[in-house]
Amino acid sequence: MADLPPRIAEILTEAPLGSVVTARGWVRTRRDSKAGLSFIELTDGSAVRALQVVAPASLPNYRQEVSRLGAGCSLEVEGALTASPGQGQDRELVASSIRVLGWTDPARYPLQKKRHSLEFLRSVAHLRGRSNSLAAVARVRSRLAALVHRFFQERGFFLLHTPIISTSDCEGAGELFQVTTLDLAGHPRPDGQVDYSQDFFGRRAFLTVSGQLEAEAYCLALSRVYTFGPTFRAENSHTSRHLAEFWMVEPEMAFCDLAADIDLAEAFLAELFRGALAACAEELELFERFLAPGLTERLNSFLARPLTRLSYTEAVDLLATSGQTFQFPAAWGADLKAEHERFLTEEIVHGPVAVTDYPAAIKPFYMRLNDDGRTVAAVDILLPGIGEIIGGSQREERLPVLEARLAAQGLPRPEYEWYLDLRRFGSVPHAGFGLGFERLVQVVTGMTNIRDVIPFPRVPGTAGF
Repeated sequence: MADLPPRIAEILTEAPLGSVVTARGWVRTRRDSKAGLSFIELTDGSAVRALQVVAPASLPNYRQEVSRLGAGCSLEVEGALTASPGQGQDRELVASSIRVLGWTDPARYPLQKKRHSLEFLRSVAHLRGRSNSLAAVARVRSRLAALVHRFFQERGFFLLHTPIISTSDCEGAGELFQVTTLDLAGHPRPDGQVDYSQDFFGRRAFLTVSGQLEAEAYCLALSRVYTFGPTFRAENSHTSRHLAEFWMVEPEMAFCDLAADIDLAEAFLAELFRGALAACAEELELFERFLAPGLTERLNSFLARPLTRLSYTEAVDLLATSGQTFQFPAAWGADLKAEHERFLTEEIVHGPVAVTDYPAAIKPFYMRLNDDGRTVAAVDILLPGIGEIIGGSQREERLPVLEARLAAQGLPRPEYEWYLDLRRFGSVPHAGFGLGFERLVQVVTGMTNIRDVIPFPRVPGTAGF
């Protein structure tokens, strides 16, 4: 771009040899040569590779400044781009001037030349984006987000910004973060209850667990919409698979049944994996070398194999007759656990699985009741190594059935009257799904802990930075 200085990524790939360029970034390492010059690895986070800067001792500030540079110092370097004799690089920048933009105290700067554990990097989340691995994760996350928008925009979906503050529990699990401006300790409590009519919204309000219900409203006006935003669940889980704040992609389609919903989800995943392999080759090579051997092969295997579609009943039968001992035995009517999902994908099917038609009793009220009266038109898409990555369903479009489902789950009807209106006024069959964006980033990067694929993780007991 003409208005912005070139990034190091462009200098490494596009700038012609012999040209004079200006590079800006942070020092990754500096080593001094017996020949009387210094080699500086400079990165601005735009690429896996750093730019090697050759700093001759003839620079006016070599002794006073260049020779004192350490990891984390920020520089502006001008010089000639030349061919490099070093291994693993084809060009280097021979500096004619180096200006120090910001110094770092080496005794306090936590990111040194050695490799740091991911656990340690979580303790310095404000700086971990400067590490090679977490910078690569951030770039992959950004590119995947762009691919999400491209996929839906090319298929006629409209982006919908759904509210972060909600008055209903979409999933019915009760894992809600309450939002209030009241001093609950000192507020008047008539009849022993908090008077929420005096709260900011005049009623109880929560952080949203999903944008789905609102997306349904606009799906039944615009035909195809999708949301992409933060959601919140107060699930007291400390596992490597859960976050309290995470991002969801949720498309909704009018005039759509469960089969078409699954087809869209399968095409969506394939597009994301294909796009990541093409756009993030250097990052994936880094992850494969240091964090996740076989990563590229796994992603290509997802593309090579279509989804195996099994009903929940078939899946439970396969698990129950597998001879495998599970911590939680597989039984009809119980939700599938992570151990079941992984065994299905990794040991039975050896590939991605779409499990459909779950028992109505273990699924949310909005899923369409099947003709058998005991299962719903739901789907969970499971991947080897990660388990569930997408959950979706055909939505219940029949007013009497939906009213009965709300009552059966004990949900307060007044909170959902607007949702019932969608079935009173021109209801049509419609369907959608939700993809946990962090789990997608985990699959593409090979990161085993979900806290390492979001810049500032929010989990029980941790909300720093």
